[in-house]
Amino acid sequence: MTETEFNNLVDETLTQIEECLDDAETDLDYLISGGVLTIKCENGSQIIFTRQTPVKQLWLATRGGGFHFDYVEGEGWLRDSDQAPLKKIFGDAFTEQAGETLDFVF
Repeated sequence: MTETEFNNLVDETLTQIEECLDDAETDLDYLISGGVLTIKCENGSQIIFTRQTPVKQLWLATRGGGFHFDYVEGEGWLRDSDQAPLKKIFGDAFTEQAGETLDFVF
């Protein structure tokens, strides 16, 4: 995957997450800037996605820890340590921190 393809994929993923967040019932603030998506939950906690271009990974920081994801063609973003999908890891963290379950589609 080229750097351009990677950056486009991250941009698309962050935009899809942002669109899902628009459906949230809880009071959230979020901002995408320079390949970083910061979600501020009503309880003051944050969930942060960052683009890591040199290693072609998407990183997720939550109250429960930090996670690194590789993109696997046909499977999507998978955690590098155990192949768990981003949708599950992020969904669980979002439910824990925001107190709401959303159907994330990406």
